[in-house]
Amino acid sequence: MSAPRRRGLSLTHWIFIALVLGFFVGVYAPWLVPYVKPFRGLFLNGVKCIIAPLIFGTLVSGIAGVGSGKQLGGMGLRAIIWFEIATTIALAVGLAAVNLLGPGVGLRLPLGAAVEATKDRVSAGGFLEHLLPHNIADAVVRGDVLQIVIFSTLFGLGVLAVGARGKPVLAFCESLSEVMFKVTSFIMYLAPLGVGAAMAASVAEHGWTVILPLMRLVGTLYAALVVFVLITLVPALYAMRVPLRDFALMVKDPVVLAFATTSSESALPMALERLEAFGVPRRIASFILPMGYSFNLDGSTLYLAVASVFVAQAAGVHLTAGQQLTMMLLLMATTKGVAAVPRASLVVLSGTLASFNLPLEGVALILGVDELMDMARTAVNLLGNCVATVLVARWEGVRLPAPPTEPERQVAV
Repeated sequence: MSAPRRRGLSLTHWIFIALVLGFFVGVYAPWLVPYVKPFRGLFLNGVKCIIAPLIFGTLVSGIAGVGSGKQLGGMGLRAIIWFEIATTIALAVGLAAVNLLGPGVGLRLPLGAAVEATKDRVSAGGFLEHLLPHNIADAVVRGDVLQIVIFSTLFGLGVLAVGARGKPVLAFCESLSEVMFKVTSFIMYLAPLGVGAAMAASVAEHGWTVILPLMRLVGTLYAALVVFVLITLVPALYAMRVPLRDFALMVKDPVVLAFATTSSESALPMALERLEAFGVPRRIASFILPMGYSFNLDGSTLYLAVASVFVAQAAGVHLTAGQQLTMMLLLMATTKGVAAVPRASLVVLSGTLASFNLPLEGVALILGVDELMDMARTAVNLLGNCVATVLVARWEGVRLPAPPTEPERQVAV
């Protein structure tokens, strides 16, 4: 006789409840925010402390467990091809939406606004130099996902190359992955507290009066992201015969967590666990998903296209079709690996505006609603990477979702 199904509120329900409570605390009881705000930092710190060992363990075991460098190269090539296709479509959708809806038309940029983020620049030379850490411990301390991914990839390739002599290291990394997934389940108990505290602090700090004039920009971005998902991610899943309902149920909780915390990293452990439960082999999920965190930021790429043209519209500058095409090519290059740069989207936006002689005060104009937009683009970033992982698994011949076990079949009957 099977055990009765556990009933009660799921993590998604608790997160939504916390979001609503956090909103009301921020609006009606801002004096409580200093007392609840530390829970946001507690949760995010808990997530950050497990990211490095989780990525290292899963990526090394995923690469070394593939069996051959040829098979690994095939997976990587398929992933890169899809990343480029998705990025190009995201940019095109973003440019089309901002030109069609014109959210910046009629606005005036504030004068004399100073934005600290504009001091940084993203250059090709700086990006290449940043790929490898001078000290892996320093990369772990700073939480530099790109450098951790690259080091773990090289380490995994080394374990794969030495063959049988690398098996003890592979066994250790597989055990490390199991332990970190269990630690992740403990950390997730803090998710509703962290999400509610983040919402309360955001509403209390910014309020709604600050963001109302820029709601057209927010609406444009949300509409463009929905269009991108419907014309790119959904058809890709359908074409590869991935059941949409099953996929949606699998990815629901990680996407909600990423949306609520504006942090893709906070949802990475849960996303890896759900993909594996969905039937994606660990060797694929632990390789493609972390790589996508640095090279497949669909939501952020689309946002940058919208934000760049929005600033031009707000400044009264008309960008020709050729200039916008050049901007799209520039964004395609600069968004690769951008997750490694602190406040990455603002840095890339600043560099893009400077390249086209657009006022950097536009970044200050956007800052008032950036957190609302960050929620949506972060959720789409995670969703796009989950889709990429599932697509690569299907290209590798994996059946998805995983067939139910024998006890599950009996319960269903």
